[in-house]
Amino acid sequence: MFSFKKNLGNADRVLRAIAAVALFVAAFIAPVPLIATVGFALTGAYMIGTTLVGTCLGYKLIGVSTCPVKQRG
Repeated sequence: MFSFKKNLGNADRVLRAIAAVALFVAAFIAPVPLIATVGFALTGAYMIGTTLVGTCLGYKLIGVSTCPVKQRG
């Protein structure tokens, strides 16, 4: 199994969870074509996954982290 360092801070995780729920609601309620429904649902699933794990592959690829940095004393 892959082991990634967490790169999502708490605020980022909360915002992702809210956005994922909104995408799921849009996928099943909005009158959009099937391809858009699938796209919304897959994007929501990815965002829920990253929220639960605490690691975003996109952030990893571009070297971004929203985790607070602990300073060494």
